[in-house]
Amino acid sequence: MSKLRFKAVAAASNRKPVEVKKPGRKTSEYYGENVFNQKAMIKYLSKETYKAIQNAIENGETVNRNLAEHVAAGMRMWALENGATHYTHWFQPLTDGTAEKHDAFIEHDGNGGLIEEFSGKLLAQQEPDASSFPSGGLRNTFEARGYSAWDPSSPAFIMGDTLCIPTIFISYTGESLDYKTPLLKSITAVDKAASDVVRYFNEDVTKCYSYLGWEQEYFLVDEDLYAARPDLALTGRTLMSHESSKNQQLEDHYFGSIPERVQKFMEDLEYESYALGIPVKTRHNEVAPNQFELAPIYEECNLANDHNLLVMSLMDKVARRHSFRVLFHEKPFKGINGSGKHNNWSLGTNTGINLLSPGKDQIENLRFITFVVNILAAVHKNNALLKASISSATNAHRLGANEAPPAIISVFLGTQVSDILDKFEKSSVKDAIVVDAKKQIKLGVGQIPEILLDNTDRNRTSPFAFTGNRFEFRAVGSSANCASAMTALNASVAEQLRVFKAEVDELINKGKSKEEALYEVLKKYIKESRPIRFNGNGYSEEWKAEAKTRDLDCETSVPVIFDSYTSKQSIKTFTGILSEVELHARNEVKWETYTKKLQIESRVLGDLALNHIIPVAIRYQSLLITNVAKLKEISDDYKTLGAEQLRLIEKVSTHVNAINAKVHEMLDARKAANNIESEREKAVAYHDSVAPYLDEIRYHIDKLELIVDNEMWPLPKYRELLFVR
Repeated sequence: MSKLRFKAVAAASNRKPVEVKKPGRKTSEYYGENVFNQKAMIKYLSKETYKAIQNAIENGETVNRNLAEHVAAGMRMWALENGATHYTHWFQPLTDGTAEKHDAFIEHDGNGGLIEEFSGKLLAQQEPDASSFPSGGLRNTFEARGYSAWDPSSPAFIMGDTLCIPTIFISYTGESLDYKTPLLKSITAVDKAASDVVRYFNEDVTKCYSYLGWEQEYFLVDEDLYAARPDLALTGRTLMSHESSKNQQLEDHYFGSIPERVQKFMEDLEYESYALGIPVKTRHNEVAPNQFELAPIYEECNLANDHNLLVMSLMDKVARRHSFRVLFHEKPFKGINGSGKHNNWSLGTNTGINLLSPGKDQIENLRFITFVVNILAAVHKNNALLKASISSATNAHRLGANEAPPAIISVFLGTQVSDILDKFEKSSVKDAIVVDAKKQIKLGVGQIPEILLDNTDRNRTSPFAFTGNRFEFRAVGSSANCASAMTALNASVAEQLRVFKAEVDELINKGKSKEEALYEVLKKYIKESRPIRFNGNGYSEEWKAEAKTRDLDCETSVPVIFDSYTSKQSIKTFTGILSEVELHARNEVKWETYTKKLQIESRVLGDLALNHIIPVAIRYQSLLITNVAKLKEISDDYKTLGAEQLRLIEKVSTHVNAINAKVHEMLDARKAANNIESEREKAVAYHDSVAPYLDEIRYHIDKLELIVDNEMWPLPKYRELLFVR
């Protein structure tokens, strides 16, 4: 075993769990203590300022500079009393991560000293360098000015010694350069559209909220093993390694006992999350070894998205404290499950109604059907866009890989809801709408309570599934910013609800009753959106063929999938949220990011193949040759005695020659692609001409791993990486 690999495996094997400092208080007592939440605002702001800021948050009104001054004064006092020395605008550039620039709370006092200062101007607005972030051509290198602006609807928080203020990020010319700005606009759009529709049934509703409950899957790897794998460190996934004899086939890791080291990591992470007001609730082992999941209680969409990004940063920090590295790549290991980030999405009103829950009477059930059918219509109309919103170079490895939804957007409703819609399509206004209550299963075992059946089963193969009172967008990748998918979904539903209301109102104006108009339009939508409904096995080849006949988007090339963002339908969907110019710019960023990720992977694989794998294989082959030579010295029958050695020598040569040839072919393909000026065509070239070599080269390296002496192999193997000790 190579020295580096030996040391890494030894260190990982001898690692002891890190003891976590217990808070000594109930969770409810320290929950949100590092957040400038309502409790803190009541204490540090005047009654007038508190009411004004709450009104601005609830009603979406602009915060004026005078109000910002009062809030900044209270926020500064709270931050200083809690140990903060710096502040930053915390924003979400088009990198799938977050960004921050820290400034100290200091200004000259005029007498040669310093005072702690933080004004409303500094709270409300700052000026990061817009040219250094992806903009898709909206900003040139010499055009550096861009603005971050405070988002009052997401509370400020303290991380370490820094007050973090969630903000949007826009260019000097007003285009959005982040994920938060369009997400906020889409939230406003779906609020307005849903409120207008729900008032057909409940006139007292004044506001609708989109809610998000994310489920974050991830892998943990010991830091020494991680450091000994350059591919993991540089790309987030293993570009080579043969499957372990044992991986997930026994399914013994799923929901199993959490390893002690991991348990300590989770406890530490939960403590920090609760202090930051992140309501993490669920933790468990996932299917693959070393794979785990974290999920919170659902929250309003904007805040939930901020919390997901924040918890991902926390996970990275806390993992290092426990000598782990956390992997968010969608498919870090070949042959075992990848990681997703299921987005549970729902709509609710300010009166406490969940618009995706069946009701107790005719009106409530008609309202339920109205929103379910419009969501179906929205997903059907925008299935290509929704697929584009979750597509990336990394998520492409996971989608359709027998543990994740396929790269075809469809909706699973379950038998009961499907039956309801089928009956509704044939019904009239006079017919009763009946949604059965939960059924019971009696097991016949006295001590076991009766089990209540939900209105739907679960379908792991569905990318967009109805799960009782919400839709679960399962296709989102584990490393993604949820805002991409949520913006597309909110925008799609908002646009569909606007169209629906216009059609219903037109029929009412022509003399039809409200109920007759609702029935007529809904029945039309049920029929039109039928192709998007699929309750079967999304992994099957039959479904892929059938999806084409249903005219669903079946494209699998990620660079081509991105074209959907700028289709006529998508431009219409994003009206008021993202302009056509912004959509084209974002595609430029997506294509460039796709190219760069494949470029990095191909470089890393080429370097490892030529500098790590081939030299070791040749060294092992030399030992075999020496052995055969010595056999020849002692026996004329050396070919018989050394038959296995000769066979291995030939095999090593075959694989080494193939690796060397394909690495240089990949280099030529990369050079050719790099000469293409168009970002789209360059990304397509990388997909078509460069990416295939990654699998071809890997095949030969993985074969060599089974041949070369284990003591000589330079990189930690899957059996060493995948099981926390």
